[in-house]
Amino acid sequence: MTSMDRDALLQALLDGELPDAQGRFGPFGGRYVPETLMPAINRLTEAVETIFTTQAFQRALQSELTGWVGRPTALTRCDRLGLQWNAEVWLKREDLAHTGAHKINNAIGQALLAKAIGATRVVAETGAGQHGVATAAACARVGLPCTVYMGAVDVARQAPNVDRMHRLGAEVVSVTSGDRTLRAAIDEAIRDWVTDPKSTYYLIGSAIGPHPYPLLVRNLQAVIGQEARVQMLDRAELPDAVFACVGGGSNSIGLFHAFLGDEEVQLFGVEAGGTGSALGQNSATLAAGRPGVLHGANTMLLYDDDGQIQETHSVSAGLDYPGVGPEHALLQMIGRVKYVSASDTESLDALDELCAMEGILPALESAHALAGARRWAQRNPGTRILIGLSGRGDKDMPILAEVASRKENNDAAA
Repeated sequence: MTSMDRDALLQALLDGELPDAQGRFGPFGGRYVPETLMPAINRLTEAVETIFTTQAFQRALQSELTGWVGRPTALTRCDRLGLQWNAEVWLKREDLAHTGAHKINNAIGQALLAKAIGATRVVAETGAGQHGVATAAACARVGLPCTVYMGAVDVARQAPNVDRMHRLGAEVVSVTSGDRTLRAAIDEAIRDWVTDPKSTYYLIGSAIGPHPYPLLVRNLQAVIGQEARVQMLDRAELPDAVFACVGGGSNSIGLFHAFLGDEEVQLFGVEAGGTGSALGQNSATLAAGRPGVLHGANTMLLYDDDGQIQETHSVSAGLDYPGVGPEHALLQMIGRVKYVSASDTESLDALDELCAMEGILPALESAHALAGARRWAQRNPGTRILIGLSGRGDKDMPILAEVASRKENNDAAA
């Protein structure tokens, strides 16, 4: 691909010409779904193009974002951490949004849209549980029953969020098939959707899936970057670099989108490096993946030479996914965003550092972005860095306790 081709694709993205009418971001995206789902997909596409863009809907959405979600979220300068890193460090605080993460921006927007098109129930998937909690809260807010599918592995390691979903009125279904994590949860949510696509709305949690979901989720999460860019210019200047964690990629595409046209701003997505570089040891889809189709879209995936999607690993349940949003795949292809990875160990260290230096407990997902930013700051001293803090770490206390216990046992054995 020539630099002219890359520039043309970026300009088309900035001009709103991508995704195209077929839902493609260049070679990625599209709609790969059973024929029984096409009426539901077409109905949602029409709603995104008509209802979603009306002044009435946008006013209702904005009212919920300000009065219920708590937007705008804060921009926090981290002076002690910055001194440690020899950098100027800023955090975009999605951990301060209602329910504790960026997921609520998307959940309330889609719940309002589901209500507007006449859906009578909502199904959703969740990994770390934050999307499940956000969906349960949003459905309670608009008055729709909600079923959340969650892999059995994640049910065990994210027990606090399971309790929160129940408290908010959702039915939580533990998925024991497949890899029993996020991929399996998505599979089951889609199976449910297929049985009743007319009255059921699938409220997808990340910038993945068939068109128009990647576009819709990005547009709902774009408020993160829009606020952050204005806040940075009000209090300082544009950052030299922006970092966000990437699993499916909703918080990162939301943060990056407002900065895509700022050529002087470098953008970095940080994937889960897990425990190693071999298949099954990480969730670094863009670093190690290949093109393929999963959950309705053509994107980058982790699969073996026989074409079998591989189980993934991350200490963070929310990044434990073998695919990524198609817009991220395009941004990597044209070189506008650089995708790197951070290991479990690096991320845990970054979490501890932010706790100790700034009194903020980040989600394990967000800790990956911190780890990537810290590594870059070491090579680029004196720079201004913006990091998307996608969520708070309360949900991860059982995992952190398990990690600490394992370390104590290993130390004792040594």
